[in-house]
Amino acid sequence: MATVYILLARGFEECEALVPADLLKRAGANVVLVATEGGLAVTGSHGFTITADITIDELRKEDMDCLVLPGGLPGTELLGNNPRVLDTIEYAASKGLFIAAICAAPSILGKMRLLDGRNAAVYPSFADKLEYANITGKKVEHDDIFITAEGMGVSFEFGFKLIEVMFGAQAAEDIRESVRSK
Repeated sequence: MATVYILLARGFEECEALVPADLLKRAGANVVLVATEGGLAVTGSHGFTITADITIDELRKEDMDCLVLPGGLPGTELLGNNPRVLDTIEYAASKGLFIAAICAAPSILGKMRLLDGRNAAVYPSFADKLEYANITGKKVEHDDIFITAEGMGVSFEFGFKLIEVMFGAQAAEDIRESVRSK
């Protein structure tokens, strides 16, 4: 079973974390919400408090198949300034594991120069943080191990793309159909 770690810092965008988490779980992934500071309770940018499954100190890098960075403020800034988070991202990149970031969070990957020369999506006001990436204008981009998305409004498409790259196009279509309004 594929293990997906979703990193949560105070001020994360709730939909950008929980919609992909829900969809991935439906696809059969072992989804683990990871609190990156303090205890397990993490309050998002709109005041919803989520109880994470583990803290970043408990994260087992060797179990990771995919790392997801939701956007939101100040969540993105807190993730990008956390040495443990940056170390986890570097580990995932060095092992060729999927790294997904949405909204402002691709700016972390841009700052780390991981998106240099790659196609990427990012919330428009953060595009300058990806100066060496190719911002395509698509809502969701997949380039090698990186999946990036523009923002909260494409949380479902972001989740479906994660399912597609991890479990295949048919699995993504099956989940899409199962959650579609009739």
